[in-house]
This record gives sequence, structure tokens and C-alpha cells, in this order.
Amino acid sequence: MTDPHTSGTTPPRVAEAHQVFVLRETYGTLAAVAASLDEEESWLPTGCTGWAVRDLLFHCLADAQRALVALHTPASAPPDRDAVTYWRDWAPDPVGAANGRRWTRVSASMFLDFRQLRGLYLETAAATVTAAAAADPARPVSTQGHVLTAGDLITTLAVEAAVHHLDLVRELPGAPGPAAVGLAAVRETLDGLLGRPVPVDWSDEHYARAATGRAPLTREERRALGADAGRLPLFC
Repeated sequence: MTDPHTSGTTPPRVAEAHQVFVLRETYGTLAAVAASLDEEESWLPTGCTGWAVRDLLFHCLADAQRALVALHTPASAPPDRDAVTYWRDWAPDPVGAANGRRWTRVSASMFLDFRQLRGLYLETAAATVTAAAAADPARPVSTQGHVLTAGDLITTLAVEAAVHHLDLVRELPGAPGPAAVGLAAVRETLDGLLGRPVPVDWSDEHYARAATGRAPLTREERRALGADAGRLPLFC
């Protein structure tokens, strides 16, 4: 019998616990920033085109609500996506992005008091982490027209939260950045989409920005990436 402490692979239960840990840390740091925001700060711009802080927070609320539904929606079909291939559907789409921005802005504007939106986001994010911890990570679940294991879904949630954390704090210089484990999950996802470790000496934060279209590539970066430069952004 192989000793998991001496083998070269991570024991399944350890990997599954880590997925929840990453989500808890990533959601927790994002929630801490959200909890500190006031009405005036909610109108500051973010790294998402056309969205103020309150619009982005509404989007994060919607993602947490989607997660709650997904974690309680067992699928009868086998997974057709994993934590990396899930993102292949999220390619640049100018028309779809414009419609999504408009819908989010209109929906977020229905909260006349930012404290109501902030409170709903905080309680929903906390509930999502609780549901993730209770889920069977191997169970197939449905979301966005695809089937993933609950464990892979949890990883995608952490990746999205880490990237949007960077968006949220763009005009909040005193706010802490995303959890390190969340940014590490973003790097792993981007490397998976790229098909190799990125051949540029980027920090996790800059990699997350550059490979999702949030930071333009320099001439030197394009040279180092070669043909792969034309594949960026890897997801939006």
C-alpha cells in the first residue's frame, strides 16, 4: 500500500480539503474588503469596464447565488468540464459583455442603500462557503450549462473571486489584495489553459491581470510569449 506521505501525489482527501480552504480564504478576504466599504466608495470605478464598486459587488453576489444553486443541483450526467476547461467558454465577446454590463448596472441600481447590497453579499458568500464545505467534492453538479464535480466548481469560484478582488480594489489603494492561495489557483488555471507554465517572470497578481485582459502586454512580454501572446486573454 502506498504511503501518501511519501508518494508523489496529493492524497484525495487533502486535495479536497484544500479546495474548500482556498475558497474560504479567497471569499473571506474579498468579504473583508466589501464589509469595509461605504456609500461613497461604492461609486468608485473598478477594473471591470463600466462597473462601479457596487455593480461589481452585485456581480459577485450573483456568482455566490449561482454557486449555492449549483452545489444543491446534482447532475445525472458525467462532468464535461473541469476546473480548467470550464473557462474555455469565457472568451472575449463584445456584444455579450456589453449586454452583461448593462444588466448588472440596472440590477445593482435597484439597491437604493448600498448597505443592503453589501449585507446580502456578505451573508450569501458566507453561506456559499458553508455549502462548499458540506458538499461531496466528487459529486457532479450543474452550472452554466455544464457539469463539473463539486470540487472543480469550488475551484472556479475561488478563481473568479480572486480576479474580481483585483478589479474591486483598483481605486482602493489602502485595501488588501486577494488571498495568496486564490491567486495561486488563478495561476494554475491560466497555466492549464495555456498548456504550460507561463514563460514570463510574472507575479501571480500581474499574471492574473495580463492573462485576463486587464493589463496590456509589453513588447518584451509578447516576445517572451511568442505565438501564445495572440491567445491572450485566456478568459475574461
